[in-house]
Amino acid sequence: MELRLLQEAREDRILGEYAKKSIDTKGREKPEDKCDIRTDFQRDRDRIIHCKSFRRMKHKTQVFISPEGDHYRTRLTHTLEVAQIARSIARALSLNEDLTEAIALGHDLGHTPFGHAGERELSKLCQAHGGFSHNEQSLRVVERLEKNGEGLNLTWEVRDGILNHRTSGSPATLEGQVVQLSDKIAYTNHDIDDAVRAGMLQPEDIPRGIVALIGKTSSSRINSMIRDTITNSVGIDEIRMSQKMRETLTDLRAFMFRKVYMSQVAIEEHEKAEKIIGDLYDYYMNHPQVMEGEFLQLLQEGEPLWQVVCDYIACMTDRFAVAKFTELFIPKEWNKL
Repeated sequence: MELRLLQEAREDRILGEYAKKSIDTKGREKPEDKCDIRTDFQRDRDRIIHCKSFRRMKHKTQVFISPEGDHYRTRLTHTLEVAQIARSIARALSLNEDLTEAIALGHDLGHTPFGHAGERELSKLCQAHGGFSHNEQSLRVVERLEKNGEGLNLTWEVRDGILNHRTSGSPATLEGQVVQLSDKIAYTNHDIDDAVRAGMLQPEDIPRGIVALIGKTSSSRINSMIRDTITNSVGIDEIRMSQKMRETLTDLRAFMFRKVYMSQVAIEEHEKAEKIIGDLYDYYMNHPQVMEGEFLQLLQEGEPLWQVVCDYIACMTDRFAVAKFTELFIPKEWNKL
């Protein structure tokens, strides 16, 4: 008997009423034979882990641009923390952990270098074409850019979760809703940890009302939010927090915007990042022939120039973008006598 069939039978026994079972997937855009070992959602998870975009996240900014310390979060470590939180919630609610993990691991594949500063600048540059958003770009990565233009051919449920993980999204599965909320839980709490490490915050700066409700350490805050989510989502077709916890998370995010994300120090670094993104965009719009071969192939296949330039820049890591900016715009030392 194929191992996949055994796992599908196990899902049928243990998953809850509102879980999305792999056997019930809406399938892939391009039909393909089933794996004899893995379920469809397990296969999607593995494809994401092994793709180039996943590896590049280790050198993409989460909040602090090009941090020198070894312990600051990157886009990759953020993704892993989201996956851990999401799996904990999914397991407690008898949802499909494999689907949850696949969505979590893929949700930020399309993020730009320099975090949301890079995203804002690309969106401004592409305003005439509808702007740029990392969730839509993440979907484009898995559907069009990976595997030299073939895409990863993921299931509909994983692609839906990736596209809809932002606050404005409406995931079609509870597993997607879990990732959507886990993303907020993860970045709000680990960004506090990084801000303390950077000297931008002190633990005692966190409002006392928030500390009294969910604790003063990152682990206690995350545990409180996970516990509240599970308690308020059991037995219903919705993933939600209590009103008090939602308000607390909103207050905590507002505190971080006020003290960290929009601080003068952050704004100054964001302006530098926006300068790099803007200059690279203008350069490649005028010199598309210098982009790497797989992006030239997209142009040959009829993709619009602005889209391919966005693809190229969004794929860059922070250090690759800085290196390209230096190569193109910083004079080289003249060492001939």
